[in-house]
Parts: sequence; C-alpha cells; structure tokens
Amino acid sequence: MASGPSLVVALAMVAAAAVATAKECTNVPTQLSSHTVRARLQGTPGAEEWRLRELFHEHVNPTEESTWMDLLPLAGTATAGAAATEEFDWAMLYRALKGGAVGSSAAAEQQRPSVLEEASLHDVRLDPGDEVYGRAQQTNLEYLLLLDVDRLVWSFRRQAGLPAPGAPYGGWEAADVELRGHFVGHYMSAAAKMWASTHNGTLAGKMSAVVDALHACQQAAPNGGKGYLSAFPAEFFDRFEAIQPVWAPYYTIHKIMQGLLDQYTAAGNRKALDMVVSMASYFGDRVRSVIQRHTIERHWTSLNEETGGMNDVLYQLYAITNDQRHLVLAHLFDKPCFLGLLAAQADSLSDFHANTHIPVVVGGQMRYEVTGDPLYKDIATFFLDVVNSSHSYATGGTSVSEFWYNPKRLAETLTTENEESCTTYNMLKVSRHLFRWTKEVAYIDYYERALINGVLSIQRGRDSGVMIYMLPQGPGKSKAESYHGWGTQYDSFWCCYGTGIESFSKLGDSIYFEEKGSKPALYVVQYIPSTFNWKSAGLTVTQQVKPLSSSDQNLQVSLSVSAKTNGQYATVNVRIPSWTSVNGAKATLNDKGLQLASPGTFLSVTKHWVSGDHLEIQLPINLRTEAIKDDRPEYASLQAVLFGPFLLAGLTTGDWDANTGAAISDWITPVPSSYNSQLVTLTQESGGSTFVLSTANATSLRMQPWPEGGGTDDAVHATFRLVPATTKEPSSAMIEPFGLPGMAVTNSLTVSGEKSPASVFNVVPGLDGEPGSVSLELGTRPGCFVLTAGAKVQVSCRSGSGGGEAGFLKAASFKRAEPLRRYHPISFAARGARRGFLLEPLFTLRDEFYTVYFNLGARQVN
Repeated sequence: MASGPSLVVALAMVAAAAVATAKECTNVPTQLSSHTVRARLQGTPGAEEWRLRELFHEHVNPTEESTWMDLLPLAGTATAGAAATEEFDWAMLYRALKGGAVGSSAAAEQQRPSVLEEASLHDVRLDPGDEVYGRAQQTNLEYLLLLDVDRLVWSFRRQAGLPAPGAPYGGWEAADVELRGHFVGHYMSAAAKMWASTHNGTLAGKMSAVVDALHACQQAAPNGGKGYLSAFPAEFFDRFEAIQPVWAPYYTIHKIMQGLLDQYTAAGNRKALDMVVSMASYFGDRVRSVIQRHTIERHWTSLNEETGGMNDVLYQLYAITNDQRHLVLAHLFDKPCFLGLLAAQADSLSDFHANTHIPVVVGGQMRYEVTGDPLYKDIATFFLDVVNSSHSYATGGTSVSEFWYNPKRLAETLTTENEESCTTYNMLKVSRHLFRWTKEVAYIDYYERALINGVLSIQRGRDSGVMIYMLPQGPGKSKAESYHGWGTQYDSFWCCYGTGIESFSKLGDSIYFEEKGSKPALYVVQYIPSTFNWKSAGLTVTQQVKPLSSSDQNLQVSLSVSAKTNGQYATVNVRIPSWTSVNGAKATLNDKGLQLASPGTFLSVTKHWVSGDHLEIQLPINLRTEAIKDDRPEYASLQAVLFGPFLLAGLTTGDWDANTGAAISDWITPVPSSYNSQLVTLTQESGGSTFVLSTANATSLRMQPWPEGGGTDDAVHATFRLVPATTKEPSSAMIEPFGLPGMAVTNSLTVSGEKSPASVFNVVPGLDGEPGSVSLELGTRPGCFVLTAGAKVQVSCRSGSGGGEAGFLKAASFKRAEPLRRYHPISFAARGARRGFLLEPLFTLRDEFYTVYFNLGARQVN
C-alpha cells in the first residue's frame, strides 16, 4: 500500500467522483439531489443554477415496471380516461397495487407481527449526572428552550396571511429558502420527545404554542380550512406534480406531519392529531388528482424528488386511525424503483442519494409492522446487511458527499464530507426496527456503535445549538473544517440540525424494550445510566455504569430493582455484546455467581423480583483493529482502532502511518489517569497579552497567543507533560508534547522519539524570581536555558550580570498555568512510523484535527 502522503492525494479526488453520475431511479441530476448543492444554488442564483434546472428536465426517467411488478396497477386501472367518468376508489386502487383483495381492518390487525415494545420515554429517565448521555440531553434541552416560537412559525404565518411578529430565523429556515418549515417539524418531534424524557414545563408551553400557531395557520382563509399547512405556498406542489424544479416539498411536509403526530403520541395533544389527519386528506386529494389526470406512473415518477418519510408517517397514522385511505396513501409513497432493487437483493446503492432513500426503507419497515407483509421485512434485512458489509465506516455511519459510493471501495472516499448526520439518524431507525422484530444482538450492537460514534460526535461539547452536518473521516481532518463546519444557533437549520435535535431528545428510547404478557420480560440493550419505570411488572429498574477508563478495561454495569408491591415474576435479559470476550467476564445476582452467556447473546434471569435485588455484570472491553470496507489488497492495511464500541481517533494533521507489532498491545498502550497531574501549560506576558509555549508542526517550538476556548489544536499544542527523568533529581524532566506521546523536546528544541540525556531539562524556579514561575535549563548544558524572542523560541546561556541580564531573566521564565488540555479517561498512546499518536474517542473531539484510519503497513522511520 502507498505511504501516507501519496494516498492522501488519491483520496482528495473523491469529492468530484462522488457527484459524477446519477442513478436512473431519480429524475433529478445527482448534483440537485444534494441538499448542500441546492442550498448553495438558492443562496447564489445565477447561470449555474439555470444550467442545472435545464438538466433537470433531461433526466426524467420512467420507473422500471420490471423492478417490482406487484407495486404497479393492473392494466387499465386508474387511467386518465377512466378517471374522468369514475369516482376514485381507494380500496380498488389498493387491490390493484397488491394484485388481490384487501382484508378487513381486523384481518390486517391479525397479520401484524409480534414485536418487542419500546419503553415509553415517559418511563425512562437518564441520570442527569452522567457526563455523556445526561450531559448531551441537557445541552439539547437548553437549545430547544432557547428558540423563539414567533420566529419558528414566522413563515407559516406569512404564508397563511396572518400577522407575523418578529423576524424569521436564517439558514434553511429563511423566508426565501424553499425548504423552509422543515426544522419546525423536527422541533415539534424533538420537543415532544424531550418533554416525555424530562417533563420540563417550560418546554411544554413552547411546543403547545407552536402547535396552536400552526393550527391557526391551517384554518386561515388562504388555506381554506382544507388541511394545507406549510411555510411555503401550495404552488410548490404544482411544480412537484408537473415534474418541474422545486426543493423537496414533500420532504418538508413529512417533517411537519411527523412533528404533529409526535405531539400527539408523545405529548397527548389531540389537536395535533386532527391537524395530521387533515393534512393527509389534503395531500391524498392531490395524489388522487395526479393519478386521475395522468396515470399512476406519473405519480411514481414524481417520487424521484426527495419525499422524506412520507410512507413512514402515513403508516404510523394508519396504525392510529385504521383509515384505509391512510394505508393506501402510505403505500403510494413506497418508492418502487428503489425498493424493487432491494427486493431483488441487488446491491445497487452506489450513486443513490443516501438520505433520500433510507427513510423510504424505514417506511417499508412500518408497513411490515402494520400489515405483516413479509416482503418489507426481507427488504430491510437485506438493506442493513448490505450497508454494513459494503458501505459503512468504522463509526457505523455511511455516505460521502451525501451519496453512497461503490461497494467495498471506501478507501478512496475518506474526506471531510463523510457520514451525513441525517443518514445515521435514519440508519438507527432501521436497526432498531430489526432488533424489535428479531431480538438479534447484532442489530443493537450496530445501534450502539452508530449512537456513540455517529450521534454523540455531532454536538460540540456543551455548546447548545452547535452541531455538524458531516462527520469527517479523512486523515488530518477536523469537524470544524468540513464544507459546513459547525453550525450556529440561529442561522443554520440544516436538515442535520433537525435530526440532531431529535436524536438528543430521544436518547432514552432504545435502552429498554418490553415483552408484555402474563410473564413480562425486559430487554436491557444499551449501557446508559438511567432509571426505568417498568409498569407492566410493577418494578423500577435503575442502571448504573461505572465510568470507563483505558487503564481499567472492564465495563461494569449494575441493575438494581425496587418493587411497588410484593414483587413480580419476570425475566430480565441483558445484552452481552459481540465486542466483549468470555475471559474475565462475570455476572452476579445478589452477590452470587451466574453463568454468563456468550458474546452476541443475552444473559437471561427469570425470577420473582423483589426490592433490593441487584444484578452485576463485568464485561472485558478490549482494543481491536478493523479494516476499512475495501476489498482491494493495496488498502488492506488501512484500519481503524476501536475500544469496545468506541472509535478512537488519533490527533494528527495528516500523518496516519503506524508502526505495529505482533499484538495490538505492542504499539498501543493505555494513558494512566495519573498523567493528568503531570500536564502543564507554560505562559508569558507581553504587551498586555498572554502567550503560550507550543509545538509547531510536531517538530519544533514557538510562542503563540493564548488560545480562545478549548477543544482546539492550539490547546493541544500548548499542553505538555513533564515526565520525571529520574527519581534522584525531582527537577529533572522530559518535556512530552500532549499530542505526541512517547516523544520529547530535545535540548536543541526539536521534537524527537529518541530518549537520551539530550531530552532532559531541569525545571527550576523561574529566573525572574516571580512566584509560580519556572525556567527550563538544558540538561546537557548547565546554565543554558530556553527563552523567547517574540514568537521565536531559542536557547541562550546565562553570561552573568550586565545591562541585558533583566531581559534575559524575564525571557527565560514561564508561568506554570493549568493545562489547556487534559487526557480523556479513555486515552491511549500509539506508536507511529514517524511520531506518536494520542488516541481518544471520536465523540469527545471538537475542533481538533484527527484521523480515524491508520496505515498499519508503514515502516518505522528513525
């Protein structure tokens, strides 16, 4: 395999390649399938936009009837001629679609599969003291509370001809952006789920105000009380139905309908349900009109514009209303030209816009749940299998520049534009459904990996309302340096902002699942500190998780039970993940040993549970490497490093060559937590400003201004570890740059991996005599010190008293400040071919530059 620099050049070509071709299934050129491209064109209209709009009309491709015949109507059904004389019959259409009769609602109910029930968010409470999930939830809640109702609904009111106080938000919610209104739908979903998760009263008031405002818009005269509700005019759907350029109006409608439906299902707002039913009626009429005026084929063609999860929300609505019109309308949004490929079990995902099509699969999964149609179960199973085996990164995420690339060719896709956040949000839905149907641990293992590395990674620490669109995975990339970078609180509102606020509002929805009945069973599938009110069993289950560290490589989980009455006979099933091992694993029930199940299965305990029962599990969590999804031999050495489900990123601006041994422990070692006490940042004052001693290009030293904020490369470069060189001389130390473990500053002020007397300094009291200051004397040249001259760092020897002595003493003295950076509890040092790497969980990084893949075939450079 090529060494780092040459391979990086090859990978840089991916951005152009990813948008070079379009899939026949879509009538939109690949460029226009990208939300990023459409937003850019709308922001800077001109000749290029109109060129693409002309291309739009040249890419109208008919749906291939051969891909999925049972989705298409029988000959002569619903033709334009018949529509002129016959009343539209939803039941007849459904029979035509399915090629047979439709049973009664009762029969449909009997066909519904038996699946695990999700625990209600009302019954799950995350531990607010948890530094990972509890903190992420709180950060998101702060953002939801920050947003203003009038600004959110401004464009809805303007469209409805109602007074609109204030001003609209910016970004994709701006008044001139065709996708406006989508985030408001997400907000209603997120607020409903966050309220269910916290019962925050202020949030309850805000979300009710949003629903009330939208209800007034739906009832306003311009909408005629006919059910239409949007932030843009109905004319957008005229363009959609005419196969003319418009930015995904049904995508936005799906978000609004789903938000209202979530307000009903999670927050009990009946008005919101009535609004969704009215919207379904309005859009059902529009779809019916297209089929009557043209053909059903024309409707299928229009679906080649992104429609979000319209099928999904309508199947959910049908499950509530049992109105067959909702079932048929949902089926009319099942995109046959895409689902047909999956039904045939063909991996033809390359060049499809990923987040256009994942929600279609999710909708198909909902169809299976409400009708029992096994085809859709098979489709979802194949889809997740093929994405995981051929199109996924080590994060669990997928897509490059919003599209799927060639299967098992991911080595050339590593860039800043990997893993659109929306795709991870939707892939989690796919895996969650599959787990509920099958109870297979592999699906929830995937969920865990994607949640930790894909979802938790998109927040910028505790900064509320600051999230990313893409998750970079190229060597030497940063979350802050992608095309979109970090968003802002009031002027972004990308699609990934909407899915982001939803993801952090429902962190408790996939920890516990139930099997109800006379002998209730509970499945504990995620290790997240939380409490579950298990009402069907009359029990409360509290889960505690000992914080992980790289030094103590065991996951320790405790489940304690309290009973409301005299207890309950029930089964508790706890996931034993595939990433653990049998050696060192153990489980106890009330301090008595249990036989632990094999990795990839469940530990099942059936008993009469009473207050005070406690189940303890210890699972070894080990390091391992995982090859990138690329079957070409020249890329076999490109591998990621994982610690259990945690993807470890190496801090680097581009170098990714590693020098490995026979075992992973030969080149990766834990960073003890005690090392944090040895960290320091060295500063000087000059001209009223503070400067810090820093590494430059991982090879030398310089002075730079005090970094603004944490989570940056500047903070990494300005932090050093003072490593005691000998126990006999307490002041004798090696100076190890924070991001370059195993390396040291030499007496010639270079950074080297060679440890010798030339790497030793005497850290002595500051020559300036100021309290708390230190000076760095060269171990090989007593009387010679590190000192500064502006940004330059150099060595100079003390010559005695004189006119320049005071300046020398000041320039050779540094204040010993608190370190700008500290080691994460899960930190490792890895040996590279030319340098050391500090490995930390990807989700903990903010603006730092990193790599998630290493070239393990490189030779060490001395």
